[in-house]
Amino acid sequence: MKIEQIYTGCIAHAAYYIKNNGEAAIFDPLREVEPYINRAAKDNAKIKYIFETHFHADFVSGHLDLAKKTDANIVFGPTANPDFEAIIAEDNQEFKIGNYTIKAIHTPGHTLESTCYLLLDENGKQHGIITGDTLFIGDVGRPDLAQELIADLTQEKLAEYLFHSLRNKIMPLADDLIVYPNHGAGSACGKNMSKETTDTLGNQKKTNYALRADMTVEEFKKELLDGLTPPPAYFPQNVLMNIQGYESLDTIKEKANKPLSPKEFEIIANKTEAVILDVRNEADFVKAHIPNSIFIGLHGQFAPWVGALIRDVKQPILLITPEGKEEETVMRLSRVGFDNTLGFLNGGIEAWIKDNKEIDSITSVSPEEFEKNYENTAVIDCRRPAEYTSIRINKAKNIPLDFLNDHLTEIPKEENFYIHCAGGYRSVIWSSIMKSRGYHNMINVEKGMSGIKNTAIPLIENVCPSTLK
Repeated sequence: MKIEQIYTGCIAHAAYYIKNNGEAAIFDPLREVEPYINRAAKDNAKIKYIFETHFHADFVSGHLDLAKKTDANIVFGPTANPDFEAIIAEDNQEFKIGNYTIKAIHTPGHTLESTCYLLLDENGKQHGIITGDTLFIGDVGRPDLAQELIADLTQEKLAEYLFHSLRNKIMPLADDLIVYPNHGAGSACGKNMSKETTDTLGNQKKTNYALRADMTVEEFKKELLDGLTPPPAYFPQNVLMNIQGYESLDTIKEKANKPLSPKEFEIIANKTEAVILDVRNEADFVKAHIPNSIFIGLHGQFAPWVGALIRDVKQPILLITPEGKEEETVMRLSRVGFDNTLGFLNGGIEAWIKDNKEIDSITSVSPEEFEKNYENTAVIDCRRPAEYTSIRINKAKNIPLDFLNDHLTEIPKEENFYIHCAGGYRSVIWSSIMKSRGYHNMINVEKGMSGIKNTAIPLIENVCPSTLK
């Protein structure tokens, strides 16, 4: 049996494609659906079903656009109640793709409707299981996303559901089954995912903390919930879009395709209070950018950072992009539900400068220059807590980019300070946000910790989190 994993690294997302005997199915598609349509056309196959493992929180699924363009049936698991036509599968209900069989297995826990899909080949042999966010490689799905929508559906209650789903529905399956999860390392849907994107179920039983055979439900809940950070603010908004529906991506792209002169750009920015989002490389942003613009580079984990930091998917956005990247930027914003792009600066930052408009910059130094002066100046490390505890500068204060808004009172307002991350991407995002709020006293450290490691600055490594004050 052949199954193709279609992995999108910037949001750590895996969709799946299978085909047999002229029929095909897509599992958990992204918002842009043309690659799936083209893939099926290459095989001369008709997409028959679009299987969804649950109502996703970290991205807007492409199920509606794909169904409209292919006449395929959308399938959700038991208890799902979407505002559009879909097949609501019963537990253990089977579907046919050519001579293959897809068996829906209801596994509530990450969400109530969460469902895995067992894959059987033409001979009825079990090949693998598409687990969505129920089971990852090295982890399981977080159980705290439903409370925003259903108040009494607590994380403790869903964690207990997940415990029983794993033990009663997943763990009894054969060890040689291949596990195909919806996400890999970097996704906010779990806390300890592996960089590997498939594994055998047998190996997961041996290595995944959540599948220990002697684990009690209370032990499971404690280990699952311990260290779980708050989910990004855009998650519940994406869930609602996946339940209620959304505008076609074609329509979104058409509305956003508005090249604006510097004068038009400035007028719209002032009139709408749109966020000016600059998606160029951080080195280019540091040198010159529009005052009060926010940097989130297209080459990094762009969409998740937009969702985590801009927060409201209805926020109007104006774009500054590298030449030729306008449509890609709009598409990647829409992956996480940000559909309100008003246009882009025609000619980019060069046109802005040519029109004699005001520009700003960020003071930035090399790791070697940082080494000469860091002892007498405050240092802020904007990496995640786990990164900070594994290796850090002794005097550095940890204010993660993810939780910047929670620590504003801790940031110096007058005296200069250095800011660094792991490689120089997040520290520029952090600095751009603070500059937009009137802070102009930060000094960015280029290359971040990757550069600092090559200097003589003493570092503390492998610090136990419990010893930190």
